[in-house]
Amino acid sequence: MAARFEAVFFDFGGTLFSYRPMRRGTVGLIGRAVERLGVETDLGTAARAYGLASQRAFAEYVPRPYYLHRDVFHAAFRHFAESLGRCASPDDLDWFHEAQRVHVLEEFRLREGARETIAALREHGLHVGIVSNIDDDYLVPMLERCGLASAIDAWTSSEQAASCKPQPGIYEVALGKAGASPQQVLFVGDSREQDIAGARALGMTTALIVEPDSPPPGAGALPGADPDHEIGALAELLPLARA
Repeated sequence: MAARFEAVFFDFGGTLFSYRPMRRGTVGLIGRAVERLGVETDLGTAARAYGLASQRAFAEYVPRPYYLHRDVFHAAFRHFAESLGRCASPDDLDWFHEAQRVHVLEEFRLREGARETIAALREHGLHVGIVSNIDDDYLVPMLERCGLASAIDAWTSSEQAASCKPQPGIYEVALGKAGASPQQVLFVGDSREQDIAGARALGMTTALIVEPDSPPPGAGALPGADPDHEIGALAELLPLARA
């Protein structure tokens, strides 16, 4: 009997690594931002203001078929400054984007079992790819830093594909690299709206990694879809992929 799958595609942020540890560390970055803007407010108030500003920015951009995340982060900081009675300059926007990028690069850690799961899938003869809604200046150094650049078969960013999930274009670029049809792919992600809905619309089998109390960025901005499977750890994929 032929194998059911030829490839496994992973989303990156929220899937192969958790946002939760970085969100705690973001508070320090918000404190630096408050100082830069010259605002007198307590850190808790500033953190809540940034959370609302980020939600607003993602709600504006996520419905678009393609966007740079640099623009999303600029919008978030602009809304944040406005909520504190300030107007962010172009230098402020660029400072925040770079400070956030460095913070993410230094603080993210792969989920437990990520490397082992990817290695086992490839040993089983499956093509393993990453399909991520992020700009290349984030994704490329992150893959190098965590050692996945040489541990996977291919990666596709939204910037490279000029298409953001759940639009079909980014999936189609990844399918071309894998030489697989949608029906031969298991797609793993953390967002019902961006990962699962887009993959299911093309005919891929889907698995949602669930992390309670840690919603993905942009949650609720688009209609979501139910996955074929739900998992709590990456190792749970192995029996699904080998079926």
